[in-house]
Amino acid sequence: MDTPPAPPHLELSVANFGPIAQGRIELRPLTVFVGPSNTGKSYLAVLIYALHKAFNERIVPSRGQFIGRAPAHSPATALDDGDVDEIVDWVNDVLAETDFFRYAGRRRFRDEMPAPVDIPEPVASLIRPDLSGTAMLGELLDDEITRCFGAEQAGDLSSYLSDGLTRFAVSGKVSDNGDHRSSSWEYEGTVSGQTVVAQSSVADDLPLQIVQPVRLPRYAVIPPAADDSQEIRRRQAADLLDVLSDAAVAGMVGPLNRPAYYLPADRSGVMHAHQVVVRALIASATRGGIRQQAPLPILSGVLGDFLDGLIDLAQGQSIGNGLGSGLAKSLEKNLLKGDIKVRHENIDYPSFVYRPDDWERDLPIMNASSMVSELAPVALYLRHVVQEGDTLIIEEPESHLHPEMQVVFVRQLAAAVKAGIRIIITTHSEWILEELANLIRLSDLPAERRRGIAGADVALGWDEVGAWFFEPGEHGKGSKVRKLDLDLESGIFQSGFGLVTETLYNRWAEISNRIEEAK
Repeated sequence: MDTPPAPPHLELSVANFGPIAQGRIELRPLTVFVGPSNTGKSYLAVLIYALHKAFNERIVPSRGQFIGRAPAHSPATALDDGDVDEIVDWVNDVLAETDFFRYAGRRRFRDEMPAPVDIPEPVASLIRPDLSGTAMLGELLDDEITRCFGAEQAGDLSSYLSDGLTRFAVSGKVSDNGDHRSSSWEYEGTVSGQTVVAQSSVADDLPLQIVQPVRLPRYAVIPPAADDSQEIRRRQAADLLDVLSDAAVAGMVGPLNRPAYYLPADRSGVMHAHQVVVRALIASATRGGIRQQAPLPILSGVLGDFLDGLIDLAQGQSIGNGLGSGLAKSLEKNLLKGDIKVRHENIDYPSFVYRPDDWERDLPIMNASSMVSELAPVALYLRHVVQEGDTLIIEEPESHLHPEMQVVFVRQLAAAVKAGIRIIITTHSEWILEELANLIRLSDLPAERRRGIAGADVALGWDEVGAWFFEPGEHGKGSKVRKLDLDLESGIFQSGFGLVTETLYNRWAEISNRIEEAK
């Protein structure tokens, strides 16, 4: 199988968004957010999750919506006879003969990714004007951002610390395979009043690619009969243009067009209480006619999606193809020292159990250690849900983990990255950052020289990891996000953790000196 090249790094910039005054990050295979509490790390992580959800709705070729029916193309699409010939002939003569079309009839096809297909310039020039159509994207962004944050309206997420415009934008550069030229694009969202308004900027010479299988409408790839009217052929071309436009956006935004999964910081409590929560909601709903409905707290979208993912495990809707089974087994072996299992119940809702090594009985997750309940969702998602190219967002992976276990867990995350899973973490742990530094430095050492070094089976390249520091602003004006560089001399990311250690030592020394003076 030919593996497509890794998508280019995307840049995400924000301004006056929640606690964040200003920041620009680059989404890498492993992206790390670090900094003091209440500086916007989770805010930015949730925004990235919402972007994934919005672009997944905007980009529809991979979901097979167009199979067996005619999509509703825009009547405003104006194509002359030459345009029609360019589109229909290329699809039938080139695209329909590639793996991209042969996979169209399969229910699941992302496990077998063909090589990218360059869209020829005559067709690309017809697609680019459609890439600025952002009305639907603006609505999706507004819906997903408010849902994921659990807000009533997007305006609630504007920074109260500034009178500036609340803005976020994702941008990238695409290189032409034929030479070293590169062109840029940007999708921007701004909070106007209480809603999100989207706009785009696409260079006129932006090279376009199809990077994932496209489910084309079957009637649209069948050459018209000799007696078919030009109007039928024109409709054929217009519908193909709709699909190819979405496919081109998918190629531009890279990983954002793939699913993302969010493991919130309070996942340990959710694993303990999820059955109680869901049963209480069911009981409350069924008694609505007997007594007045009690007000219920609103769940944020990320927490609701996490609960929904747990329910899907019972219904078999999230059972993966085994991509992460080896990663899950390694996590269980090296950290949990036992197996995490899903037990199906009569109400079609799962319970989760843990069986320690050498035990003959299962232990309910709620009776297991905090470390087990914290890492159980990671093992479950790797085994049953996350696929290659997907993004897994983990808040505070160090929670309830001994420092030694944090180091081991970082190595497990690195193995997931090497397997093609993209990872985003928020952290307050110096041990996580230090082990990441070791894994990056390890990539500079030839494989034959790594024998005897702990965890030397996995190394991460310098361009595979990006760390960003959320720095509190002066006078309460919101945080700023800056890139953390790995210092070769000290071997650490300069995150300020060392200053805390130094301050604590100096305090110890001062106390000790005064004790001596008092003798």
